[in-house]
Amino acid sequence: MRVRLEDVARATGVSPKTVSRVLNEEPSVKESTRKKVLAAMEQMNYRPSPAARGLAGSRSFLIAMLYDNNENPASTYLAEIQDGVLDACDAHRYSMMVSPLRLRGHDPIRRIDALVADHHIDGVIMTPPLTDHAPLLRRLQEHGVPCASISPLQREVAIGVCMDEQQAAKAVVQHLLELGHKRIGHILGIANHGASRWRLQGYKDALAAAGLPFDPALVVQGEFTFGSGVIAARGLFELARRPTAIFAANDDMAAGVMWAANERGLKVPKDLSVCGFDDTPLATQLWPPLTTVRQPSREMGKLATLQLMDKLRGRGPGLLLQVPYSLQIRESTAKP
Repeated sequence: MRVRLEDVARATGVSPKTVSRVLNEEPSVKESTRKKVLAAMEQMNYRPSPAARGLAGSRSFLIAMLYDNNENPASTYLAEIQDGVLDACDAHRYSMMVSPLRLRGHDPIRRIDALVADHHIDGVIMTPPLTDHAPLLRRLQEHGVPCASISPLQREVAIGVCMDEQQAAKAVVQHLLELGHKRIGHILGIANHGASRWRLQGYKDALAAAGLPFDPALVVQGEFTFGSGVIAARGLFELARRPTAIFAANDDMAAGVMWAANERGLKVPKDLSVCGFDDTPLATQLWPPLTTVRQPSREMGKLATLQLMDKLRGRGPGLLLQVPYSLQIRESTAKP
């Protein structure tokens, strides 16, 4: 027979609401009571239902992760974020839903209204570029639904998680400069992404620190996709003096650069060094393996969700945490 919340309450001599507060990790419960209730749950093999957890309040214990797959088409990056959100939800007995919310050609405000009305979500994890869409953020605030952001541009008011992408991009370009490269191409991501701006600025900073001029002809627009990396690389190869190295703003585009190099008969890294950004699983599946910046996307998803949960539990306003990056030097880069 299934053990109910009332059975745990009876066994421990507390009210059902107190058991629910323990489930919700509310700070108002005495530590001795918390330990007693948790021990009884373990002994009785109790598995709480959402209704039981909601007894102490009106929460649904449902967190939504929102993304725009038109404006953020790098599916590997989104999958890593999603796994991190799920890690946090599983550990704290929350449910998770994943929902696309497209900015172009749709009415995202109506979509938010429907999401809140239909699903009674407790909070939202926003991924780029939704993190910087002010009307969406205002609408969630009007609904009283808190959100945590992954890599927001406006870092003074946000909660969630970020990384110093500008410094990380500078580090990967400095690696190319230290190898002896002087003509370094850069493939941008989607223009309205904070990541694209930070990574371009890091590229410029590295050149300036080395005393090299910035050449706009070496910077080509991409869209964070493999195909856009191919097209951008082809354009760079047509320059009278082609670059000896290319830094792409994500791994998918770097893979496209390597494909275009092979198409043109260029060997990586003998004829062309290639760097990416993110260190997705793709980076080690390519041949040669890709030099890139490790962005701990899964950990970022988890930390953003934990910050949101702290806010939902009343444990503070939530923080914007900064995670460290690391440069992963592999076989796709060499001296020119």
